[in-house]
Amino acid sequence: MEIDCSLPHFSRSLHPSSEFEEKTVAFVREFLSDKQTISVQTSGSTGTPKIFDVEKNRMNNSARMTCDFLGLKEKDTALLCLPVEYISGKMMVVRSIERKLMLSIEDPSLSPLKNINKEIDFCAMTPLQVENSLDKLHWMRRLIIGGAAVSESLKRKIGEIPNLKSQIFETYGMSETLSHIALKEIFPQRQEYFHVLNGVGIGQDERGCLTISAPQLHEGTLFTNDLVELGNEKSFKFLGRVDHVINSGGAKIFPEQLEELVKKEIPNEVVFLGLPDEKYGQQLVLAIEGDYSVPCNDRISSVKYVRSFERPKEVIFVEKFPRTPNGKVDRRALLTLLLST
Repeated sequence: MEIDCSLPHFSRSLHPSSEFEEKTVAFVREFLSDKQTISVQTSGSTGTPKIFDVEKNRMNNSARMTCDFLGLKEKDTALLCLPVEYISGKMMVVRSIERKLMLSIEDPSLSPLKNINKEIDFCAMTPLQVENSLDKLHWMRRLIIGGAAVSESLKRKIGEIPNLKSQIFETYGMSETLSHIALKEIFPQRQEYFHVLNGVGIGQDERGCLTISAPQLHEGTLFTNDLVELGNEKSFKFLGRVDHVINSGGAKIFPEQLEELVKKEIPNEVVFLGLPDEKYGQQLVLAIEGDYSVPCNDRISSVKYVRSFERPKEVIFVEKFPRTPNGKVDRRALLTLLLST
């Protein structure tokens, strides 16, 4: 299904033929209705899932900021392949309406590009979707990746695609900021810092966590639990979640940084966790998704950690990680699983 958002009253002539198309059309009509707000559901990856109302004009502001950053113009093509229950999918629709794009709709799946055989100007995907679509990425002119961190392994695979001319960004954001407020180019350039959109101000609280001030998107200052290193007033490097920090024998360990290091060596999903320990308080362990294999274990053993206490005390293979409804690894559920075995 394709929606030409540049046509007057385009929503009146839409004829969905699948469940996902019906959900998308329902959202289009809700967004274009006289209602002033839209209900948004959080993913639950960093806390209990919740639903809150957002003013439509703020969603339009977010859409405009992204379209301006990426240089999108009327009649450019876009692809929706993310669930419209969450802000990521909703905002792809809103961007299309705001910039009058030609929006193609594909059912969300692990391989959403399998039927794509034409150039698409703009698309948003999760890392797992990109992992399963490497042979089709050449059709994407501008791609943003969100929902989880982009691993070093995936960045390397993208960089190895012959004659790839796409511009690809990793995003930083959350439901409360109406999708992303910052992007980091990972191809063809490899940027180290996220760069915020125009109209977004950033800082740090006393914990070293990111604060966000974006009056076009939300009221007041938003205090996150994300530890960052500020580059300048418009850029930052993500270090890890403050509630994920592991304290082992008094040493603070940032699991996300170690996961990035390990993912340079193996393609598996990996998570560093702290298990309760009488001596150290927390014992650092590494969970690897998939079956045990000698080659994988050997590559893990050869990883060079900066500090000795960053080497895990135990490596545990888990057949399948628990995940949230939108595909993110559920760290708390994984910790519970490891404690029960």
